[in-house]
Amino acid sequence: MAGWGRFAAVLRNVLKSPRSLKSLALRRAVGPGVLGSVIGTGLICYYQYHANSRTLPFAVHAAEQKEAPAPQLSARKIRFIQFASVVYEQEPYMTPRDFLFSVMLENVDRKLQKRVLTTEEVNNMLTAASKARAGNDLFRTLGDNGLLSYTEYLFLLTIMTKPRTGFHIAFKMLDVDGNEHVDKKEFLKDGEAANTTLQAYFFGKKGEKKLQYQEFRRFMEDLQAEVQEMEFLQFSRGMDTMRREDFAEWLLHYTNEEDNEIYWENMRRKIPAGQSITFDEFKAFCLFTNNLEDFAFSMKMVTEANRPVGMAQFKRAVRIATGHDLSENVLDTVFKLFDMDGDNCLSHKEFIGVMKDRVLRGLKVQHQNGISGYWKCVKRETLKGAQEALGDTGCPI
Repeated sequence: MAGWGRFAAVLRNVLKSPRSLKSLALRRAVGPGVLGSVIGTGLICYYQYHANSRTLPFAVHAAEQKEAPAPQLSARKIRFIQFASVVYEQEPYMTPRDFLFSVMLENVDRKLQKRVLTTEEVNNMLTAASKARAGNDLFRTLGDNGLLSYTEYLFLLTIMTKPRTGFHIAFKMLDVDGNEHVDKKEFLKDGEAANTTLQAYFFGKKGEKKLQYQEFRRFMEDLQAEVQEMEFLQFSRGMDTMRREDFAEWLLHYTNEEDNEIYWENMRRKIPAGQSITFDEFKAFCLFTNNLEDFAFSMKMVTEANRPVGMAQFKRAVRIATGHDLSENVLDTVFKLFDMDGDNCLSHKEFIGVMKDRVLRGLKVQHQNGISGYWKCVKRETLKGAQEALGDTGCPI
């Protein structure tokens, strides 16, 4: 304000000078213009200075109380709550049957009424889990006689898509002290989580057992095999073989791509009826999908960037990634389904996009470009879900 006062004094002196009096007309013309310019410029600066706050210095406002936004649930958390059918101590849990349904079905057919478990029921579930035998029917045998936490759901989803080369890495992540076995404290990190079916199965009802790597690997292999068998029976309608069109339907089950209609038309027009795929052929393809990252890398080695992929190149890349071959039956079905222009080639980018949806089982996350972006999304989404769960359980996964 002192600067504005000095400027006003100078302006008055200038206007009172003899030379100014001699040019009164000029003073009357220029004076208001100068004053108007000064005032206008001041108003513009004042407005710009306060534009962000949109308040005047003499305005009085009551303190505003803003509510913190509710945390946004991850896709996996939403799926868990949707399929969880039991509640214990006000926390939702999945049964083993719920978990199988959550990876096989896109949505539950009806809104589940969650069953509230008593302490006696939970104790009976833990006893059953501690006596359960290993096998690729473990979850089906337990059925609704068990409970799985959200953190364990994330852990099981990780197992579902992990290549066998990653089993030992997963075990090492649990084996904090590096003594080649995992105890219950390491599995839970801080031991604050409620006892569950998975804990009783690994460590006994009282948590006294140690989990060895061979047992852990057997569990992971059995779970993958059990889900694969369930999905095969689902799409083969309970038969020993799956029709090629049923296999194509399984491939597209979770996809939501722009070219879906073309894929379905290819299936109806190109895939011959009456030809079937065995369970062993189906398992080999599932092994391939669990090695999708290695496959994408090997594709870069055997083909030029963004070029359509021929069957021989595709077959070679699969063998590099998995160490196994896909049957001619499966390869022919894949190429007939995803061949967009009839040149017996498929788009590497589009095929990877469909397989991403297949691996994620509909739990699509934020879009990223390229296969590296895809894996970053998977890791970020899993970490996001784990952070939600860590608030309650502290599981190290």
